[in-house]
Amino acid sequence: MRDSNTPEQDRTEAGKPARGRRRFLLGGLAAGGALLVGWGCAPPRQRLRSASPLAVEAGAVALNGWVAIAADGTVSVVVPRSEMGQGVNTALPMLLAEELDAPLANVRISQAPIDKIFGNLTVLRENLPFHPDDRGSVRQGVQWVMGKVGRELGLMFTGGSTSVKDAWGPMREAGAVARAMLVRAAAEQWKLDAARLSTRDGYVLHPDGRRLGYGELAARAAVVGADIEAGDVRLKTPAEFRLIGQPVPRRDSPAKVSGSALFGIDARVPGMLYAAVKMAPVVGAGVASFDAAKAMAMPGVVKVVEVSSALPEFSGAGAGVAVVAKTWWQARQAAASLPVEWSASPHAGLSSEAIFADFAKLLDSETGFTYFESGSQDVQGSAQTIQAEYRAPFLAHATMEPINCTAQLKDGKLKLWSSTQVPSVAVEVAARVAGVDRADVSLDLMLLGGGFGRRLETDMVAQAVAIAKALSGQLSGQPVQLIWTREDDITHDVYRPQALARFTARLDAEGRVLAWDNKSVSGAIGHQYFPRNLGLPGIGPDKTTAEGEYDMQYAIPNRRIAHVIAGSAVPIGYWRSVGHSHNAFFKEGFLDEVAHAAGKDPVQLRRELLRGHPRHLAVLEAALAKAGTAPDGRAHGVAVHQSFGSIVAQVAEVSVIGKQIRVHRVVCAVDCGIVVNPNIVAQQVESAVVFGLSAALGGEITLKDGRVQQGNFGDYPVLRMSEAPLVETVIVPSMEAPEGMGEPATPPVAPAVASALFKLTGQRLRSLPLRLA
Repeated sequence: MRDSNTPEQDRTEAGKPARGRRRFLLGGLAAGGALLVGWGCAPPRQRLRSASPLAVEAGAVALNGWVAIAADGTVSVVVPRSEMGQGVNTALPMLLAEELDAPLANVRISQAPIDKIFGNLTVLRENLPFHPDDRGSVRQGVQWVMGKVGRELGLMFTGGSTSVKDAWGPMREAGAVARAMLVRAAAEQWKLDAARLSTRDGYVLHPDGRRLGYGELAARAAVVGADIEAGDVRLKTPAEFRLIGQPVPRRDSPAKVSGSALFGIDARVPGMLYAAVKMAPVVGAGVASFDAAKAMAMPGVVKVVEVSSALPEFSGAGAGVAVVAKTWWQARQAAASLPVEWSASPHAGLSSEAIFADFAKLLDSETGFTYFESGSQDVQGSAQTIQAEYRAPFLAHATMEPINCTAQLKDGKLKLWSSTQVPSVAVEVAARVAGVDRADVSLDLMLLGGGFGRRLETDMVAQAVAIAKALSGQLSGQPVQLIWTREDDITHDVYRPQALARFTARLDAEGRVLAWDNKSVSGAIGHQYFPRNLGLPGIGPDKTTAEGEYDMQYAIPNRRIAHVIAGSAVPIGYWRSVGHSHNAFFKEGFLDEVAHAAGKDPVQLRRELLRGHPRHLAVLEAALAKAGTAPDGRAHGVAVHQSFGSIVAQVAEVSVIGKQIRVHRVVCAVDCGIVVNPNIVAQQVESAVVFGLSAALGGEITLKDGRVQQGNFGDYPVLRMSEAPLVETVIVPSMEAPEGMGEPATPPVAPAVASALFKLTGQRLRSLPLRLA
């Protein structure tokens, strides 16, 4: 069997060589010697056929690991990513159906089995600290190797705005290969050259007008076309697309409107028990003792079990004790009244202000890791120096669906019902906690009522499995559903890191920007995420700490962008748009300050600095044209930012009454490459803007005496419908390959609003959330 995948660099335009600073990424590879080099140069393993035959319903035939066809022509498409509102159950089947030439009405969705062909290669390739303008051989080589590593790991991961980008190749190839198999089967039946046949709407067409349905051909195709590989087929050009690019309605909308859609919390299993958990209120505290007898005496309670040992260090859940009962309310009431003595924590004096103070000291004393450097900061002809400091708080994810997981351990087999962004990791963690083989774990992947990175974590899975394992005697083998309260969730999250950034810019007498120096400090998510979820070391630079700063496209000749990693006692994790979420605010906010100091309009300065980036300029101009002029009493603020491959420009229309900030309208122009479904792009923009505004106007997690001070939507507000602005999306046409769209519209919101507020009030807001004095 041939390997037909081609290196990513074969599809990438050659560009300038990468800067030497990024060459550290190859150091570890070189240490492996000739064996590693040989492995790195070899073609990657195929992503067409799964390790085990694809499970199909009676009468259906699998043509590869991604698609099966039933006798009636129904097409089952495997979707390897979790549906959490971003539309993958609509967009990803469109990719395969396009190449298969099957009507989308005939397509059904199948849950992906745990198999390495469904691993997310793109998330590893994109998690490297290269500048977007860098298209040199070093970047191409490292991304090639990281893609191979991703194929070997097989990490089924929904995040990083990579779902469409990662599926763009393999799912189209799977559809094209299946189509070629069906055409070959028809050619043999008709005894005609396959090149004379065509396909359309689920049929193979004969030149004389006869046709054969895919369902009639599937069984024969699986035999006669078994040797067809991805390299043997030609994918459609964009000019040939009939489905991709169309505003196809969301497949999940009817069930969500009717209430029949099943999320993790909706799992119902016969004989199911319920669990609630009481967790340590202070970061780093443990369980010293607890009085189970009091809880056991309460109505419906059947078990009390400590679950602390199931969790690795820096888990959001932390130490805790679970109460199991016949109903969730009984479990919750008993957990709330359970007497627990907590052990002393070394972080009992931790506070947000103390963390910021430590950050300031680190910026004073440490040089950090330099992610990007050009020219020199020792510039001649400087007539003016501008300096500023920006900061951002911890943030919670606050998904609408409460944290939950259902587990059943029976006869050595473990069954999970979970809304997770990482099915393969959840299965690994569950097997470890239960003490069973991975092959003995099955997972029903439910819809996610919001993920935003919180469900990249597996602490809730570990807790649920530990509880199920503890059930003994008559309770043994019964399923148990763990549900957290909103207070549990807000106070035991893995938070978006707190961050502090300092900027210095130097201008000449004409107001031209000569130099830009930016150093920031925060915890490194990767240093916690990889050990606690993947069992991998968390070491070295973490690209997410400085993304949105080092990768800006503004043409400033002398730039230096560095970051200092600070240890974090507080659990931190990936949050929608990750480092871009605050670094865009820092970078765009300071650029506005530079424009003001130079006596220039902020938009005009951006135009000047983006002259070498026509795609960015086009997006900026599209947003400005759509926004028009601000009405009396309101102001427009502008921000431009690239993240996850997509370029976004936003214009926020803002007014102020007293100290109350009101955002009336947000115009968002995007260049995200080829658009699979424009409806989904607009929906993701609207979602991301509202998510970003919630953080910009009210999102803040603070600590005092080692305790999170917020607990529910009363003190951790999210935008209400009455506060939501009109969001208008402008899609800038592009023939580039698809880029991410789940997150890129979040980062520019805060700086765009802050820019408008400066026009209205003269106040330069450098801290999030935005609060007027």
